[in-house]
Amino acid sequence: MIGRALAVWFAILLLASVNGAIRSAWLIPRLGETAGRAVSTLMLSGVVFLVTWLTIGWIRPATTFDALKIGVLWLLLTLAFEFLAGHYVFRQPWPALLEDYDISRGRIWVLVLVLVLLAPLWIARLKGLLPG
Repeated sequence: MIGRALAVWFAILLLASVNGAIRSAWLIPRLGETAGRAVSTLMLSGVVFLVTWLTIGWIRPATTFDALKIGVLWLLLTLAFEFLAGHYVFRQPWPALLEDYDISRGRIWVLVLVLVLLAPLWIARLKGLLPG
């Protein structure tokens, strides 16, 4: 189960990278920084939901705890990538990385994190794979 969950997270990571390229190349130049990032966040949330919907049966969490473990794993991997790769690979300063967490400035990135955490459980329940 964990191996399949990791494979799905890597697929989400690839799609998130495409989303980031679309945000930088198309959304922000046309909509502005705040709106472009908000639309990108909503698009990525949709991607996470769709990928989870399509793959949760393959991942096969057997219990509510399994589904929560998947969500926690995805959340930790996402945060690790965001901060470690963001800083050490993409050379973003720490304050720039933290800007996406400032809800008072219209940054809604935390919605993606909430969805990454809870999507495996929610969708497994919606699909009747786990008791609800």
